[in-house]
Amino acid sequence: MGLFARKMEKFAVAGAGKGKKKSSSSRAVWDWDYDSFVDVSRRVMVGRTRAQQQEAVREVLLSMLPPGAPEQFRKLFPPTRWACEFNAALTVPFFHWLVGPSEVVEVEVNGVKQKSGVLIKKCRYLENSGCVGMCVNMCKIPTQDFFTNEFGLPLTMNPNFEDMSCEMIYGQVPPPLEEDPASKQPCYPNLCSISTPSAPADSSYVVLPLFVIWYIDRQVTRKSSIISLTAKLRLYLELEQFPHKY
Repeated sequence: MGLFARKMEKFAVAGAGKGKKKSSSSRAVWDWDYDSFVDVSRRVMVGRTRAQQQEAVREVLLSMLPPGAPEQFRKLFPPTRWACEFNAALTVPFFHWLVGPSEVVEVEVNGVKQKSGVLIKKCRYLENSGCVGMCVNMCKIPTQDFFTNEFGLPLTMNPNFEDMSCEMIYGQVPPPLEEDPASKQPCYPNLCSISTPSAPADSSYVVLPLFVIWYIDRQVTRKSSIISLTAKLRLYLELEQFPHKY
């Protein structure tokens, strides 16, 4: 966890604004606890679109692997039933630090029943962050994409936002983001410190500095006296690639 958090910290500092000091750069790997890990994940989100958040996680994951690791993984674990079941079995002990208790379950992939599913009973990451955007953009989508596209082993993750459980299905190709129900899930208004309750997880989920609102007024609407603050926030969230400077 400490190594992963330290690598994430580099992206948190880069996206946190001018004048932000690297306060955690000297922290030893063993000094990181779970709360600080969740905090650095939250700060990576600041000032980034969902696509940029997902790319940051991808770069962190790649940086933790030795050169040529994805290619070797593809050779060792081609997308067979055995590879899917083997990786499901490995997930239970190796992902425990991140998501909490889980178990291998039987799932159906392309009409075939196999034990390549992992049921996370109550996701530790989602429970501690209380943030739908972090779940979708910092965990679900990057992890699916990493296994499916980098490792060549399809993976679909289905979080349940009611009981905070999650089902991982190795061997199942994930749906396009626009067709994924998780991307339309609204925030937890009473749990998330940076929530925008009406905004789905596939919006540009960022913490907005006040000058961004001014920028929208000046560059997009030119009618600041008419458009309410809520409308401005919604507009910014809808414009994923809207230029912003920090």
